[in-house]
Amino acid sequence: MTPPAFVHLPELQGRLIPAHACGLRLTDEVLAEWDAQARSQGLPIDWRLPDGDVERSRRQVLAGVSERRDDLWVFAYGSLMWNPGLEFAEVRRAHLPGFARRFALSTTIGRGTPDCPGLVLTLQRDAAQSCDGLVFRIPACAVEEESRLLWRREMITGAYSPALLPLQTPQGVVNQALVLTANTAHPHYRGDLSMQATAATIASACGRIGSNREYLDQLVTQFGVLGIVDPYVHALAEMVQMVQMVQMAC
Repeated sequence: MTPPAFVHLPELQGRLIPAHACGLRLTDEVLAEWDAQARSQGLPIDWRLPDGDVERSRRQVLAGVSERRDDLWVFAYGSLMWNPGLEFAEVRRAHLPGFARRFALSTTIGRGTPDCPGLVLTLQRDAAQSCDGLVFRIPACAVEEESRLLWRREMITGAYSPALLPLQTPQGVVNQALVLTANTAHPHYRGDLSMQATAATIASACGRIGSNREYLDQLVTQFGVLGIVDPYVHALAEMVQMVQMVQMAC
């Protein structure tokens, strides 16, 4: 019998890392480990935002959700698609118009190092583009705790601009979902990179939670499960494979 959370997408059963095994639920203990690694890599003491700044951002964005005691919908277009790290009650396919998924956010700890930064996904505004992904529903009773951990994970350096935006789903419109878009003013934003430079970075970078190539491969695998076609991602995956083949031949 399909669990209620997967009633719309039974194919995702067993293909999402459970919240308890996520590794990216940044409790105080896990965050302390990340801080220790950052220090060992020579990152400055202010490599991440102060906890108070992260919490203020969360409360500001979710003020209306909290006041109404609403459920919270969270749009997933990158690692959240296979490793949401959330206790959720429902998951759906989702379509976000006006944004393009791009590897344009530099990382020096998760999928890279200060000496060899990696790249993770963000969303760039583009009226001619759209992004297909998933949306998770967090029940109102769990919004406070789950959103707090999610903010620590995704807003750790302030490289995203969180917003509540409408999404299209097969079951109807979600009027407000949390969407993490690019903070183009952030020093980690790399919207200037060519496809070739992006592929070269992903082919070589590796960090605390794994290789940059693994991140891309997991994304492509989840696309296959869901039947999502993203020409940019698929073209990039082919380029990364070619780069690594050349590297192995040298």
